[in-house]
Amino acid sequence: MSHTSYVSVEPTWRREALLEALRDPAAVLRAGGTVAFPTETVYGLGANALDPVAVARIFSAKGRPSDNPLIVHIAHIDQLVPLVRELPGDVHELARVFWPGPLTLVLPKSDLVPDIVSAGLDTVGVRMPSHPVASALIEAAGVPVAAPSANASGRPSPTTADHVRHDLEGRIDMIVDGGASGIGVESTVLELPQHGAPTVLRPGGVSIERLKAVIPDVRALDAFGGTDDVVAPRSPGLKHRHYSPSAPLWLFIGDHSAQLEAMIARADAILSEAHGKLGMLISDETAATLENSRPDLFAAAVATGIAADGGADGAADGAVAAADVTADAVAIARVGSRERLEEVASLLFLRMRELDQAGVNVILAESYPSSGIGLAIMNRLVRAAGGRCVFVQHQCRK
Repeated sequence: MSHTSYVSVEPTWRREALLEALRDPAAVLRAGGTVAFPTETVYGLGANALDPVAVARIFSAKGRPSDNPLIVHIAHIDQLVPLVRELPGDVHELARVFWPGPLTLVLPKSDLVPDIVSAGLDTVGVRMPSHPVASALIEAAGVPVAAPSANASGRPSPTTADHVRHDLEGRIDMIVDGGASGIGVESTVLELPQHGAPTVLRPGGVSIERLKAVIPDVRALDAFGGTDDVVAPRSPGLKHRHYSPSAPLWLFIGDHSAQLEAMIARADAILSEAHGKLGMLISDETAATLENSRPDLFAAAVATGIAADGGADGAADGAVAAADVTADAVAIARVGSRERLEEVASLLFLRMRELDQAGVNVILAESYPSSGIGLAIMNRLVRAAGGRCVFVQHQCRK
């Protein structure tokens, strides 16, 4: 176990102040160390992308399989050219519209990029984060930074420095605490092949609809795209267990009212058979309906402080309670409104981790529309379920 140092910064600081505050983390990166830092999506665990020994420390710290490629983060567009063999025509327009931001472009890699970064593939994913702390850190380091999410492999992605501390303290050199991430799910990964249509390999912070407005021929996999059958994944998140809380998660898919009916039936069965503490990962609307239709089920959580209006802990109107629950039998974690999927995305991994902290033995989760960022939400839930899906009308596809 190594010592993990901490640096706290505010994203609202002026660029000059951020660069000054990040001198030590930047020096750690240049020296071949590992630094966790906030991005606009989730927290990343960074190392000098051009140093294969440093990059190997990322895999070791996370327990990440070596065939899972990493994304390289840059601070300026001129850092892209040395990393790739060629720039397809769409790159310039995509970069103009979406960079800096949560879009990763998979491009033919140059020999400058070590094979460990690309998992031996001939392509590399590159993005330019918009988070001011991430951008300033990369600029201060003066090197491109390889950075997957800063969590133990397979766990829900971290959206706060505390999540990173929980998973990786003592296994990495430094954590930069810059507050909570904004979007809450990882970047969209877009492959630009030499032949064929551009393809979204992983949905994320940039929606398919927004991409189509720039490159109309883009195609995307559905929420089930990418399974353990993938031999050589060209993007993170396509292979191996991902985004999973400790307790098995069951995802209910179908009409919203039918989902709720099926979830209640499963909850009753779990509670009647005393299978341990039940966790429910649900929207505000589902929580309100459950409180009205099944107050007996909801009361187990209400009795310890959770309430449909945001909690009894003094949360402001419209805010989501930070704790959602600690009853002996039931733990209810609300991810926000189905009408505000950006809120759901930002709270999804946080609530999974809170259910872990509540000590649940099983989690029942509802699904969401796959439009906009909803596709990314569904992708993460399907991966977290690992095949434990309950369709209202047909069997689950793994």
